[in-house]
Amino acid sequence: MQIELIDTFLDLAETRSFNRTAERLGITQSSVSGRVLALEAAVGARLFNRSRAGTELSPEGQRFEPHARTLRHEWRETIRQVQTSDRTTIRLGIQNDLAAAQIGELVADFRKGLPWAAFYIEPDYSNQMCADTLSGVLDFALLFSPKPHPDLHFVTIGEVSYRMVSSDVTTRTDLTVDRYILTHYADAFATAHRQLLPEMGQTLLSVGQSATAESLLLAMGGSAYVLSDAAQRLEATGRFHAVTDAPVLTQPVYAAMHLRNRISKTHRRLTRMAGRVFSRRSTSPSEADIPEHAPDERA
Repeated sequence: MQIELIDTFLDLAETRSFNRTAERLGITQSSVSGRVLALEAAVGARLFNRSRAGTELSPEGQRFEPHARTLRHEWRETIRQVQTSDRTTIRLGIQNDLAAAQIGELVADFRKGLPWAAFYIEPDYSNQMCADTLSGVLDFALLFSPKPHPDLHFVTIGEVSYRMVSSDVTTRTDLTVDRYILTHYADAFATAHRQLLPEMGQTLLSVGQSATAESLLLAMGGSAYVLSDAAQRLEATGRFHAVTDAPVLTQPVYAAMHLRNRISKTHRRLTRMAGRVFSRRSTSPSEADIPEHAPDERA
């Protein structure tokens, strides 16, 4: 693979300047032009349009760019695997709230079930994890909000729950906007919350992580929905109590993978093991298509 062609393409797509790309790569401008021509010949399409305003990706170049990023990533990962270890590295993405609450149990099960693998773990939000799974940056992700795409496969594996706690009030009718922390953990959660408490949509403070909401409550008091485990910790301090008429809000958890990996033994095992971890919280994990005993083999 002539990876320098891909590197040059991606750099030029960023700089939009043959001269600047030549400087950054430490080559001549004519070398940049030659690499672009060679890549265009290999792809069979014009990738850039040049004008007085500068260099821009052509429509074909725009379509090629995400594939170029995937090719570069896969090449670097291949070289790293060949040079550094005989272990396969599984790149895991996990929703920020899940990382705070379940990462220990999840990784313990993963390492036990896949002892031949090394793991790289990256907490993030659903949108980015879907994009990273699609491009190949992540192998497997646990997230709240699946983004439908023809090349992505999702499996519902369970759910987590959020409860409202407060240092001030015991019922929803006593909530005040200035003492309420609005939480937006995922689209489904936000919709349920908006239907439940439409009057709290104009609060002065809004956060997207349970750990952040917990920290703010400890520092300033007030009311908010937090993960059930966090609610228990806050109640144990004696400063906080449940808002009795606020229902528990549940958030489904999904396993995400590239469509080509949906029948991979490794991905099926990861899905099954993650489902076991969340089974205590899930009322209907969707694992009917996953064998109870998948062979202990690498994909």
